[in-house]
Amino acid sequence: MEIIPAVDIIDGKCVRLTKGDFEKKVIYNDDPLEVAKSFEAIGIKRLHMVDLDGANWQPLKNVKTLENIAKNTSLIIDFGGGIKTVENVEAVFNAGAAMISIGSLAVKDPALFFQMISEFGAERFLPGADVLFKKIKIHGWKEETGIDLFDFINGIISKGINQIFCTDISKDGMMEGPSIPLYKEIISGFPSLHLIASGGISCYDDLIILKEIGCSGAIVGKAIYEEKITLQEIQDFIKNK
Repeated sequence: MEIIPAVDIIDGKCVRLTKGDFEKKVIYNDDPLEVAKSFEAIGIKRLHMVDLDGANWQPLKNVKTLENIAKNTSLIIDFGGGIKTVENVEAVFNAGAAMISIGSLAVKDPALFFQMISEFGAERFLPGADVLFKKIKIHGWKEETGIDLFDFINGIISKGINQIFCTDISKDGMMEGPSIPLYKEIISGFPSLHLIASGGISCYDDLIILKEIGCSGAIVGKAIYEEKITLQEIQDFIKNK
């Protein structure tokens, strides 16, 4: 299982939210590149970047931050937030992202999303399912869709995508542990899917449990920034995986 640190960006700064609430923003570092380099130094290979300005209905705003990290590290970056057009996709790939994480667009305009898959390749997209009580929410978790999580997964698998990250909104930023029963249900229902867990990861033991149940990756944010999981523990996990 791969540990994928989250770097959430607002106004070019590294931040974290709680349950997606922009009023509960904590700035952890003014220099996301410094943060990215600290991850690279301990053996991290991948980074999950989110343009929270874009996710909050604004146009893409933090592509320069992506470009800066891509140019100055060897990290494999998936980037999301505010991607609405094919031109946005091109801009993000040109800035150095290896993959694009898509959430709202895949739900609101599946035809456009599937066009992007056809044009750029399914392997370059990492759909995100942000869920509350197994129903998808979008646009920074502000808008309910009523769409069932498992119907959503069936739809993307049918288009050749075999990886997804899933965030249980009720767990995100709460430091109370990830949504293990939900992830077990997804893995059981879709055994060929590469599932990346996201939200609620609060300690080293959570990583061990996620690995044991079969997750292929874990996106970790707040636990790292608040040193509930240390860089040394991550390094040890990487060496022992």
